[in-house]
Amino acid sequence: MTVLKQALPVTPQLDGLVTGIRSEVDRGGDWRRTAERVAGALRRDLPRPEALAGDLANGQDGPRSRLLHVEPDGTFSIQAIVWPAGRITPVHDHVSWCVFGVIQGALDEELFTLADGGDVLVPAGRVTNTTGAVTGFAPPGDLHRVANPGDRTAISIHVYGTDLSRLGSSALRYYDLPVRP
Repeated sequence: MTVLKQALPVTPQLDGLVTGIRSEVDRGGDWRRTAERVAGALRRDLPRPEALAGDLANGQDGPRSRLLHVEPDGTFSIQAIVWPAGRITPVHDHVSWCVFGVIQGALDEELFTLADGGDVLVPAGRVTNTTGAVTGFAPPGDLHRVANPGDRTAISIHVYGTDLSRLGSSALRYYDLPVRP
């Protein structure tokens, strides 16, 4: 996947979202509660695909992500991800809390837990997030795999409680383990 690490200037279409997220993050608290509050801010100001730059919004260039905003103090980042039909991530967890909203298409999310001393993945749930859906979570308990099951491009907006321009990725670990039926 092409990852563009340079954050773009905040466009007027994203001003309200950035302001809302900043307000929720500034309230402090544990990661789970912060993720819940940021999910509320994303629901209120979930952008439309047209708010993204044309090359990202049209999704014609294959899998891509673009960093849309990094808070100056590094407390959160906003990233757009384009998901071509059939794209799937490896099972992974995260370095911080995460919230995402689907702005086009649908994304399947498979949730997992670890068993047998961390040697086996156990399915813990599955949800299909359609356009407009927003979900959030925080470690521990953030082990998942995301896929675009549809036949058209999906686009999502992700908010992470970290500075992605510094880290480059929100993933803490990738898990290539057997899945218990």
